[in-house]
Amino acid sequence: MEMDLSTILILAIFGFIAAFIDSTVGGGGLISLPALLGLGMPPYLALGTNKLAGTISSATSSVTFIRSRKFDKKLMLILFPVSLVGAFIGAKVVLFVPQELLKVLVIVMMGLIFVYTLFNKRFGQDTQFKGLTRFTLGLGIPLTFLIGFYDGFFGPGTGSFFVFLMVLLFGHDFVIAAGNGRILNLASNIAALTVFIVEGKVIFLTGLVMGVAMLLGASLGARVAIKTGVRFVRPLFLIVSIALISKMVYELVLLP
Repeated sequence: MEMDLSTILILAIFGFIAAFIDSTVGGGGLISLPALLGLGMPPYLALGTNKLAGTISSATSSVTFIRSRKFDKKLMLILFPVSLVGAFIGAKVVLFVPQELLKVLVIVMMGLIFVYTLFNKRFGQDTQFKGLTRFTLGLGIPLTFLIGFYDGFFGPGTGSFFVFLMVLLFGHDFVIAAGNGRILNLASNIAALTVFIVEGKVIFLTGLVMGVAMLLGASLGARVAIKTGVRFVRPLFLIVSIALISKMVYELVLLP
């Protein structure tokens, strides 16, 4: 893929927008991955290159949330390595689940998340966190592993799944959930990227060009989320959720 001015502009624009969205509620891959594929990059290289840019994005937004103390330190110390290991295994394991079946399961899960969030007006508005318990950790650890595993071999909606888990299970508001979600997504991105690099599936120049734009978008997105709070993050979460569902239904039904 030639790195001319038009290509750089496309990578920068789509990377910035993707990271802005991804830094709050996840789902940036809806924008960045199709952009790479649209430039003619083979799917396996697009996935690896997107992981490089996405890792830069999630690292940037994670640092912003951490500096603003909009995350749960104790919980992240427990779940970060869980997400890391889950994604590494997910990127290495041979898939026994057909892709079409997996897509259907993800569409159903995202649909349930969308409906639940839409009709529960107070969901994620205020913190309900009352400390870590054996119950929440007993569920949270395996669910974090599964989401990390999922990100390792497929990925769409990972950030949204993490945010939803933080709100529903642990009772955090959407802003703290966004911070936790970005940190856990950083772990899964690092693990998956490591596998892609070892397998030679990353085009570094392209990934770094998009990554620089993502760095800027992620920093701005995280700051906007922290400043505006739940009133910005919750509707964006709903918009990204329905966009992800629509995209996956389109691919499943209309594309060969």
